Amino acid sequence: MSNDRIALVTGSNRGIGLEAAKQLSDQGVKVILSGRDRTKLEAVRANWSGKVAPIDIIELDVTKAEDRARAAQKIAEQYGRLDILVNNAGVIVEGEWGQNNSETVSQEDLQTTFGINLFSQVGLTQELLPLLKKSNAGRIVNVSSILGSLAVNADQESGWSAVKPFAYNASKAALNMFTVSLSQSLVGTGVKVNSAHPGWVKTDLGTSAAPMDVTEGAKTVVDLALIENDGPTGQFVHLGEEQPW
Repeated sequence: MSNDRIALVTGSNRGIGLEAAKQLSDQGVKVILSGRDRTKLEAVRANWSGKVAPIDIIELDVTKAEDRARAAQKIAEQYGRLDILVNNAGVIVEGEWGQNNSETVSQEDLQTTFGINLFSQVGLTQELLPLLKKSNAGRIVNVSSILGSLAVNADQESGWSAVKPFAYNASKAALNMFTVSLSQSLVGTGVKVNSAHPGWVKTDLGTSAAPMDVTEGAKTVVDLALIENDGPTGQFVHLGEEQPW
């Protein structure tokens, strides 16, 4: 695979998204930073520490159809293709992680969570698929979570058994279903689609209680973004190990 790959990483002004962008740049990938706040993106670019400087910044609110369409148009006009899409943007709006709120979760929290963690990812991916299909080795990485695993949620002996914020877990399970379905739809195109479980990482989302630092947390995302042509598609992976759906 050539070293002139172009990657779009959503939510790349901080956390796992930013670290994944830096690690990709260290591998020679030309990264397009994206996020809702252009000022923060400009600050990231000004203090960049990756080996290859970002080639562009796109102000992108993934929940807005017009932003998604504008991003696709800009990439098409300026670069003609996209090699890597990292769907990293995500939220939890329910408060405490250590809860099972399936009896009480609000419609508002469900709609907000699914809007960002699923619907926006699907919409952006669909906008960018024509550009990914123009790549010699298109890669889509959906940043999921082990909390989206039905098998892990059903296992009451699991270390994650008490962590059941319903909207978040359900949205990541749905994102995993998108990975499975899209990977099968794209068989024969050269585009590979995988879900990444970064781990429990010290970020604004993961909190300071997490055991992993962001450098390690981004590794799974980057590995899947750079997999070779004989690598997997339609898998759920953490640090090289397949995870149960």
